[in-house]
Amino acid sequence: MNLALNGNQRKKSIGFSHAWNGLKEVTKTERNFKIHLIATITVIIAGILIQLTLIEWAIIMLTIGLVLVAEATNAAVEKLIDYVKPDTHPLAKTIKDVAAGAVLLAALTSLIVGMIIFLPKIYGLF
Repeated sequence: MNLALNGNQRKKSIGFSHAWNGLKEVTKTERNFKIHLIATITVIIAGILIQLTLIEWAIIMLTIGLVLVAEATNAAVEKLIDYVKPDTHPLAKTIKDVAAGAVLLAALTSLIVGMIIFLPKIYGLF
Protein backbone atom coordinates (compact mmCIF):
# COMPACT_ATOMS: atom_id res chain seq x y z
CA MET A 1 0.00 0.00 0.00
CA ASN A 2 1.47 3.32 -1.12
CA LEU A 3 1.06 6.02 1.52
CA ALA A 4 2.78 8.74 -0.54
CA LEU A 5 0.60 11.54 -1.84
CA ASN A 6 -0.03 11.53 -5.58
CA GLY A 7 0.71 14.71 -7.59
CA ASN A 8 -2.73 16.32 -7.24
CA GLN A 9 -3.02 15.57 -3.54
CA ARG A 10 0.47 16.96 -2.93
CA LYS A 11 -0.37 20.18 -4.84
CA LYS A 12 -3.57 20.63 -2.82
CA SER A 13 -1.67 20.01 0.40
CA ILE A 14 1.05 22.48 -0.56
CA GLY A 15 -1.55 25.08 -1.64
CA PHE A 16 -3.35 24.78 1.68
CA SER A 17 -0.04 25.04 3.51
CA HIS A 18 0.84 28.26 1.69
CA ALA A 19 -2.62 29.67 2.37
CA TRP A 20 -2.37 28.79 6.06
CA ASN A 21 1.08 30.40 6.23
CA GLY A 22 -0.38 33.53 4.64
CA LEU A 23 -3.13 33.71 7.26
CA LYS A 24 -0.59 33.24 10.05
CA GLU A 25 1.60 35.97 8.55
CA VAL A 26 -1.20 38.52 8.16
CA THR A 27 -2.40 37.79 11.70
CA LYS A 28 1.10 38.16 13.09
CA THR A 29 2.14 41.30 11.20
CA GLU A 30 -0.96 43.37 10.47
CA ARG A 31 -2.37 45.41 13.33
CA ASN A 32 -5.65 46.15 11.56
CA PHE A 33 -6.21 42.46 10.82
CA LYS A 34 -5.82 41.76 14.54
CA ILE A 35 -8.35 44.49 15.31
CA HIS A 36 -10.80 42.92 12.87
CA LEU A 37 -10.26 39.52 14.50
CA ILE A 38 -11.06 41.01 17.91
CA ALA A 39 -14.20 42.58 16.42
CA THR A 40 -15.06 39.18 14.91
CA ILE A 41 -14.80 37.44 18.28
CA THR A 42 -16.87 40.19 19.90
CA VAL A 43 -19.61 39.90 17.25
CA ILE A 44 -19.68 36.10 17.54
CA ILE A 45 -20.04 36.30 21.34
CA ALA A 46 -22.79 38.92 20.98
CA GLY A 47 -24.53 36.76 18.38
CA ILE A 48 -24.50 33.79 20.72
CA LEU A 49 -25.83 35.89 23.60
CA ILE A 50 -28.74 37.33 21.64
CA GLN A 51 -29.38 34.06 19.80
CA LEU A 52 -29.13 35.02 16.15
CA THR A 53 -31.18 32.99 13.69
CA LEU A 54 -29.52 30.77 11.11
CA ILE A 55 -30.06 33.35 8.37
CA GLU A 56 -28.68 36.13 10.58
CA TRP A 57 -25.59 34.00 11.30
CA ALA A 58 -25.08 33.42 7.59
CA ILE A 59 -25.29 37.14 6.87
CA ILE A 60 -22.96 38.02 9.76
CA MET A 61 -20.40 35.36 8.74
CA LEU A 62 -20.43 36.54 5.12
CA THR A 63 -19.91 40.10 6.29
CA ILE A 64 -17.07 39.09 8.61
CA GLY A 65 -15.49 37.17 5.74
CA LEU A 66 -15.81 40.21 3.47
CA VAL A 67 -13.91 42.40 5.93
CA LEU A 68 -11.17 39.83 6.66
CA VAL A 69 -10.65 39.12 2.94
CA ALA A 70 -10.48 42.84 2.20
CA GLU A 71 -7.95 43.38 4.99
CA ALA A 72 -5.78 40.44 3.89
CA THR A 73 -5.91 41.62 0.27
CA ASN A 74 -4.98 45.13 1.36
CA ALA A 75 -1.99 43.76 3.29
CA ALA A 76 -0.88 41.78 0.22
CA VAL A 77 -1.21 44.83 -2.04
CA GLU A 78 0.80 46.96 0.39
CA LYS A 79 3.56 44.34 0.64
CA LEU A 80 3.66 43.97 -3.14
CA ILE A 81 3.95 47.72 -3.67
CA ASP A 82 6.69 47.94 -1.02
CA TYR A 83 8.54 45.14 -2.83
CA VAL A 84 8.13 46.50 -6.35
CA LYS A 85 8.50 50.19 -5.54
CA PRO A 86 10.25 50.63 -2.16
CA ASP A 87 10.85 54.34 -2.71
CA THR A 88 7.98 56.82 -2.43
CA HIS A 89 5.99 57.24 -5.62
CA PRO A 90 2.63 59.01 -6.10
CA LEU A 91 1.13 56.04 -7.98
CA ALA A 92 2.27 53.60 -5.27
CA LYS A 93 0.52 55.79 -2.69
CA THR A 94 -2.64 55.86 -4.80
CA ILE A 95 -2.65 52.07 -5.14
CA LYS A 96 -2.26 51.65 -1.38
CA ASP A 97 -4.98 54.24 -0.71
CA VAL A 98 -7.43 52.50 -3.05
CA ALA A 99 -6.77 49.13 -1.37
CA ALA A 100 -7.26 50.71 2.05
CA GLY A 101 -10.46 52.33 0.75
CA ALA A 102 -11.76 48.86 -0.15
CA VAL A 103 -11.24 47.79 3.45
CA LEU A 104 -13.07 50.88 4.67
CA LEU A 105 -16.03 50.08 2.38
CA ALA A 106 -16.12 46.49 3.65
CA ALA A 107 -15.94 47.65 7.27
CA LEU A 108 -18.70 50.24 6.81
CA THR A 109 -20.88 47.64 5.08
CA SER A 110 -20.23 45.30 7.98
CA LEU A 111 -21.16 48.00 10.47
CA ILE A 112 -24.45 48.73 8.68
CA VAL A 113 -25.32 45.03 8.43
CA GLY A 114 -24.47 44.58 12.10
CA MET A 115 -26.70 47.48 13.07
CA ILE A 116 -29.59 46.11 10.99
CA ILE A 117 -29.30 42.72 12.67
CA PHE A 118 -28.25 43.59 16.22
CA LEU A 119 -30.05 46.87 17.05
CA PRO A 120 -33.64 45.51 16.89
CA LYS A 121 -32.62 42.58 19.08
CA ILE A 122 -30.88 44.84 21.59
CA TYR A 123 -33.89 47.20 21.71
CA GLY A 124 -36.08 44.15 22.27
CA LEU A 125 -34.22 43.43 25.50
CA PHE A 126 -35.47 46.66 27.11
